[in-house]
Amino acid sequence: MDASAPQNVLTPSQLNTLARDVLEGTFPLIWVEGELGSLARPSSGHLYFNLKDARAQIRCAMFKPKSTWLRFMPREGMRVLARGRLTLYEARGDYQLVLDHMEEAGEGALRRAFEELKARLTAEGLFDDDGKRELPLFARRIGVITSPTGAAVRDVLSVLARRFPLVEVDVLPVPVQGATAAAQITSMLQRAVESDRYDVIVLARGGGSLEDLWSFNDEHLVRAVAASRVHIVSAVGHETDFSLTDFAADVRAPTPSVAAELLVPSAEDLMRQLRSLEARLHGQQAQRLRQAMQRTDRAALRLNAMRPQAQVQLLCRRQAEAFRRLEAAWQRRLDRERARLRHADAVLRGHHPGRRLDRMRERLVALGLRPQAVMANRLSREALRLRGLVRSLATVSPIATLARGYSILTNEEGQVIRRADESAPGEQLRARLSQGELIVQVIDGSE
Repeated sequence: MDASAPQNVLTPSQLNTLARDVLEGTFPLIWVEGELGSLARPSSGHLYFNLKDARAQIRCAMFKPKSTWLRFMPREGMRVLARGRLTLYEARGDYQLVLDHMEEAGEGALRRAFEELKARLTAEGLFDDDGKRELPLFARRIGVITSPTGAAVRDVLSVLARRFPLVEVDVLPVPVQGATAAAQITSMLQRAVESDRYDVIVLARGGGSLEDLWSFNDEHLVRAVAASRVHIVSAVGHETDFSLTDFAADVRAPTPSVAAELLVPSAEDLMRQLRSLEARLHGQQAQRLRQAMQRTDRAALRLNAMRPQAQVQLLCRRQAEAFRRLEAAWQRRLDRERARLRHADAVLRGHHPGRRLDRMRERLVALGLRPQAVMANRLSREALRLRGLVRSLATVSPIATLARGYSILTNEEGQVIRRADESAPGEQLRARLSQGELIVQVIDGSE
């Protein structure tokens, strides 16, 4: 073997492996813009093509499923912006770009500019939620900054007229696309804010591509939206479209029609709420009226009972009842006395057998006295004696003593209190007066 022969000899496979490692380590993730050529889409779903310019080309591959996620249909000659990793296909020794993302070149540049500006403004805090404000519950006057001939303004006006015709709407006409559109939209917004005329300002535009909506990604306009002291609603594009004014505004609406629905309540819903409130109000009024009438009736009854005529009528009824009871009592007593007289007369007349009664009757007749007269005299004497007993009893009766201003004290068991030490402080006693009773409490006692 020749001594001058190289010591480290590589095989093609080893060389390609080393070359692949160098390529992948040097170019981890790159963007390449070029024209599509030699486009092939086999049944596997992978994409194979070349990216070329006027002087060179590079083989590219986009494997499934990344190839199925593309938002456009690749065509020969189309200019695209691709992102991927540079590697080497060892079997043939060809190096290629394996892509994970691809988009049309024009929109891709705008997309990069969009993302860069969004990141910078986000870092400044321009899109922070702390600066967002809730929309007013009832907006009285709304300014709509949009194209006066576009579909967006028709949608907004139609929804506002249907939901809440009372709201005032001013259409502030501006171009929404073109080289000068962003400056004119910004100027119109600033003038609308300075006028202090509007409760809410709407930025509205129909759908379109990123390039069509680019006016609403202008940095000056976005800063004017964020600095506005008037509530801003951004309704630019369709639901899947986003612009930087969406992030800077107080509220982002998916479409202009949705923006109109957010700004005003439904007249039908308000009418239902008003009818419900009216029914509740009527019910509460009826209930309060019933309560007031009941209180009035009770007060009238109390006032009627307190009238002097009512008091006199009550006393007259009580007096009549007392006279009736007294008359009935005297009548019963008179009937008893008459019965005793008839009994005594029967005895004297001899209706009852007995020799002693006969002798007494004969003696009375002999003396010229009638038995009835004798009985009447005797009843008179008995009545006089009874009245004397009543006077004597009244003299020693406790009732008479009470009438002179004294009282009788009894404890809760009904025992009469005669000495101060028979009661304790705090004990309740019953004081019997000549008319009625009193409940008294012992505060202190001493002999």
